Amino acid sequence: MYSNLEECIIDLEKNGHLIRIHEEVDPHLEMAAIHLKVFEAGGPALLFENVKGSKFRAVSNLFGTVERSKFIFRKTWDSTQNVVGLRNDPISALKNPLKHLSTGIAASKALPQKKSTSLPVSTQVIEISDLPLIHHWPDDGGAFVTLPQVYSEDPDKPGIMNSNLGMYRVQLSGNDYELNKEIGLHYQIHRGIGIHQEKANRLGKPLKVSIFIGGPPAHTLAAVMPLPEGLSEMTFAGLLSGRRFRYSYIDGFCISNDADFVITGEIHPDETKPEGPFGDHLGYYSLIHDFPLFKVHKVYAKPDAIWPFTVVGRPPQEDTAFGDLIHELTGDAIKTEIPGVKEVHAVDAAGVHPLLFAIGSERYTPYQTTKQPAELLTIANRILGTGQLSLAKYLFITAEDGNSLDTHKEVEFLSYILERIDLQRDIHFQTNTTIDTLDYSGTGLNTGSKVVIAAYGDKRRELCTKVPEVLYGLQEFSNPRLVMPGVVAIQGDKFTNDKDVKAEMEKLDEALNNSGLDQSCPVIVLCDDSEFFSETISNFLWATFTRSNPSHDIHGINSQYENKHWGCDIMIIDARSKPHHAPPLIPDSQVEKSIERFFVNGASLSIIKIN
Repeated sequence: MYSNLEECIIDLEKNGHLIRIHEEVDPHLEMAAIHLKVFEAGGPALLFENVKGSKFRAVSNLFGTVERSKFIFRKTWDSTQNVVGLRNDPISALKNPLKHLSTGIAASKALPQKKSTSLPVSTQVIEISDLPLIHHWPDDGGAFVTLPQVYSEDPDKPGIMNSNLGMYRVQLSGNDYELNKEIGLHYQIHRGIGIHQEKANRLGKPLKVSIFIGGPPAHTLAAVMPLPEGLSEMTFAGLLSGRRFRYSYIDGFCISNDADFVITGEIHPDETKPEGPFGDHLGYYSLIHDFPLFKVHKVYAKPDAIWPFTVVGRPPQEDTAFGDLIHELTGDAIKTEIPGVKEVHAVDAAGVHPLLFAIGSERYTPYQTTKQPAELLTIANRILGTGQLSLAKYLFITAEDGNSLDTHKEVEFLSYILERIDLQRDIHFQTNTTIDTLDYSGTGLNTGSKVVIAAYGDKRRELCTKVPEVLYGLQEFSNPRLVMPGVVAIQGDKFTNDKDVKAEMEKLDEALNNSGLDQSCPVIVLCDDSEFFSETISNFLWATFTRSNPSHDIHGINSQYENKHWGCDIMIIDARSKPHHAPPLIPDSQVEKSIERFFVNGASLSIIKIN
């Protein structure tokens, strides 16, 4: 159990989980590039001891693997998992109270503890400009905090037990922000802090916000945990750290007494400034948009404070391990929340939010003359109305029928769906709805469409395992490549704003209708580079589902409407890059070459083998 971040770092180093980088490192692109290389190599956590332009050290890749994360929390993991599980299944406590006595004691000992003293005597007041201002990607708008714990309280019910601790993007510099006086907060209105801000706006007063950085690693994880109702982030932080969350108030702002850094300030009603761009978890830049303006009050730091950070980009990244860790801790919570659900998998390779795979129940079957999706459609609507799952664009759902399915085995799961799908019946659209704010494939910020592909029943087809001959030699479409059984990628002309997509699809429809192409190839992906799409399943999942908006980009061979329901014989997904899409993240080649000096013989990272 660690009382601070330094203790964790010393423990990791003693056990071979951390390397110190002694050389001076530039926070402009170099630190992020080094992190990415080490993460990709499956390497250890990194302590940057000499950050150019700052007296503070920085640490990254703390949570780079589930194994390392579980090592960090090894003394409190089981008790925390028990408490979370108990919140999901309270009846078990009533049935066997003695068994869960220790769980209740652990939870009570985790309650936040208000300190009579305001801050440790050695704490210093600093400026934003004193911090390690880490610029992650070449076109980022400035320096960002990527592992913040953003704290706010309910204006109607102030106090720590009605607070929200979330991990929201924080821009420290750049754009129109006045350095040391203003920073940007990027969050969506339905998040906890957004609800608090709406209440403050209604009352006509500013919302007081504190940003904690560092402290025991459990505090960082608490900021991203989807917790059961009634279990606060502050209590969870105490549970997982094995030490109560210690806090005090200064100038009306809540202060974490264990954090390495604290930034306090206010969000005033209707005051915004442009935030971004920022390299995000979908693998693209999120673009410039107006977000709430945070007016800095004070910045606090411990004298030996350490700045934790991560780098966000195309998955897998460190936040992938975060997701795996959360899944292990929450266990079967989704089954409790949505009856009939057996498994839901937000596919990391596709950027998490765009693509869901799910297994549900099909208990209506005895009343049907044929096996077909029924209960699955009810479950699908529940999934798309639940928390962050509501941000998904594509949901593939089926039910086990004497088979052992695993949504994490992407090719096997998709093959099972494609073998059974009735393309005239099993595609269900939701148009003009909400999608992830960071997803630019839709029709506007936070707007787009969704599609549910629900397949169940007997196997209908054998999937093609090579490219059908008829797909060679098509006019205006070239280089067909097999992606996986039943899925072929073909290249089309570059997508432009004035392209007549309808006419283009009509030509393809006519050509394939007359070719005799059968349903052994039920999905064709139209793309810019079929070699890239077919090179790995990860490439296919990422590019297909981040570059398409279902209502606009799903087309079909022999498509037709019946009673407003759309169907087809073969589905075409147009996954070409569109002019309105955000640009993908591309590392700076000069920086890539520059950081090689850290990996040569005699340098701090010489033991790390990189490509």
